[in-house]
Amino acid sequence: MTKNTRDADVAFIQALAEVLRENDLTEVKVKRAYGEDDSLDVRVSRQQPQQIVTQVAAAPATVAAAPTSAAPVAVAESTDPASDPGAVTSPMVGTVYMQAEPDAPAFVSVGTVVAEGDTLLIVEAMKTMNHIPAPRAGKVTRILVDDGAAVEFGSPLVILE
Repeated sequence: MTKNTRDADVAFIQALAEVLRENDLTEVKVKRAYGEDDSLDVRVSRQQPQQIVTQVAAAPATVAAAPTSAAPVAVAESTDPASDPGAVTSPMVGTVYMQAEPDAPAFVSVGTVVAEGDTLLIVEAMKTMNHIPAPRAGKVTRILVDDGAAVEFGSPLVILE
């Protein structure tokens, strides 16, 4: 790789970071092809600062309001489903679809028992339908998104028990 190509790549990555910041995006992923056997894969992401502040602010209020040690845990789990050990999160930004076609039955509902690899739902990203598989066998105890809802990278989708 020449110095000019490296400098151009650095400028390209900086431009992607600026697009991320200006458009309030959480992730940008790009593949840049230079030739048949030469390409650059770039993924620029960031965490939303207001989510961190919300989580930190919720914990002290819970501790002060509830003197028992069991209550803060239950409140924290209900306010932040992503912290649940059975949470299945979105691997990308996109739109959620609960079924393969509009008139088809949903892949899962609350109480459905799934095997590892079974499709839980679909996340459409850039006109591509991405089936989201169950990471392990279990029972769906909560569905945290609605059909047609927009999701961010890392958003909790369902809870498996």
